[in-house]
Amino acid sequence: MNKFKKVVINHIFLYALLGLCFISSVVFVNHNHSFYDEPIVEVIETDLKDKEEVIDSFNNKDLITTQGIIAKVKNGNHKGEIIQLTNKYSLSGAYDQEHHVGNELFVSIDANKAKSSPLTGTITGVKRDTYVLIVAWIFVFVLLIVGKRQGFFSIVSLAVNAILISVVLDIFLHSSNVSLLFICGISVILFTVISLFLVNGFNEKTFAAIVSTLLGTFFSLLITFLVMWLTKEKGLRYEEMQFLTSPPQMVFMAGLLIGSLGAVMDVAITMSSSIFGLYEEKRDISVKALQASGMEIGKDIMGTMTNILFFAYISGSIPMLILYLMNDFPFGITLSINLSLELARALAGGIGIVLTIPIGLYISIFFVNRKRARL
Repeated sequence: MNKFKKVVINHIFLYALLGLCFISSVVFVNHNHSFYDEPIVEVIETDLKDKEEVIDSFNNKDLITTQGIIAKVKNGNHKGEIIQLTNKYSLSGAYDQEHHVGNELFVSIDANKAKSSPLTGTITGVKRDTYVLIVAWIFVFVLLIVGKRQGFFSIVSLAVNAILISVVLDIFLHSSNVSLLFICGISVILFTVISLFLVNGFNEKTFAAIVSTLLGTFFSLLITFLVMWLTKEKGLRYEEMQFLTSPPQMVFMAGLLIGSLGAVMDVAITMSSSIFGLYEEKRDISVKALQASGMEIGKDIMGTMTNILFFAYISGSIPMLILYLMNDFPFGITLSINLSLELARALAGGIGIVLTIPIGLYISIFFVNRKRARL
């Protein structure tokens, strides 16, 4: 009973601490204007000035609205002063939006010649850190409630990986002699080891998942490289990378390596957990039975994981597909320009998923047999 009370008290303390952190962080982002170099204003009054319907050469219609805004400067040398702004937004809302009282905006303040005249400026962006923070905290609470201890370590793993990828990109940007593909390869190893050890601990199941993930990911990369070399990259369109100073092929391969890692890791840990779960349930289970059960599990997850990867890549191209088609681009060219790289990434990731099933199965069985031999 005392142990139960202790657990309850620990949980209450933990969630109270998280709640306090949540409230403190929300209060901070609502009063962090002084930490920004760019001027921030709060909208205190809006006024509708004009509406105009526009039609382009392809008969696409849109409605442009001009909005007058009066706002109060929240930071910088003009803190507390009133500023007048003009906002034009379209009904489609692709690159603009209507602003309301209470919205906080980033602005560029014009240099006024007369000191007595009111401030004027241009809107450069919207301050959204409060909403991003709230969504992030919802994610954290859901992960902790569902995953508990594993959820906590998943958050730690995610934070560590985010820091790691930012460091990797910083190294690449400031080191002209370092290959992006090489440092992404090192990052994949670190991502895999850190994530799986934090979430699953130091055990044979984790070791099997790590080896399976790395082999599946790098085999997928190797097969993709060989296919690109044999086909001389015909059909791949690198237009989206035209402003890069680095070779687009290298950037594409590096992105493919990082992108397929998550799905491959998921399959690897699923295979490893399943095989070790069967073994723990029945210690005398035969290798043949493990192989048969493992392959059935692999077949069940193969289709869903491949579809998840496909939809994840393709979904990002939908806005550009609609934009091209609405402007009367030929259907074939539209798909070729916008989907060639995404389809290649999805296919390469799918290859990694399929390869990881037998790899994960036999490596897990290998570690199970090692465990048996020690008993």
